[in-house]
Amino acid sequence: MDKAGKAESLKMLTGIFEGSGSVVIARYTGLTVAEMTKLRGMLREQGAEAKVVKNRLAKIALDGKGGDDVAAMFADQTVIAYASDPVAAAKGAADFAKDNDKLVIIGGFMDDKVLDRSGIEALAKLPSLDQLRGKLIGLIQAPATKVAGVVQAPAGQLARLFSAYANKDAA
Repeated sequence: MDKAGKAESLKMLTGIFEGSGSVVIARYTGLTVAEMTKLRGMLREQGAEAKVVKNRLAKIALDGKGGDDVAAMFADQTVIAYASDPVAAAKGAADFAKDNDKLVIIGGFMDDKVLDRSGIEALAKLPSLDQLRGKLIGLIQAPATKVAGVVQAPAGQLARLFSAYANKDAA
């Protein structure tokens, strides 16, 4: 890779590290191209992306973020998963790692907080941002639905009463 290519990669990695809700760092030694494509697809379903990185460039792009703990995670063949939603990258990587031992999650970071493997797995178990939004909307709409049901109940009872009297007179 020439100097211009390295500068472009460094700029891209810096943008990823600064703009992502979370970054998952994993080893991918032994993954085939088909398996890597499947990983990228699973991450895309969650709203995340994967990128194979050069360790030296990643350490420079970190610029001290997370300290030596994060820099030490960049060794061997490294892939990062990242997304603006803090849960998406962790969820996609953890789901893929369950079925494939060749992807080994090392850790990651979220803002300035360094996460180890168990931290990433705990993050993966949380509901995603979209799921939380759906639950919140459901909670907000539930009282309105109950109020509408309570308001309509007396009218329904009154209608049934009139219907009963009408049927009684007809009989």
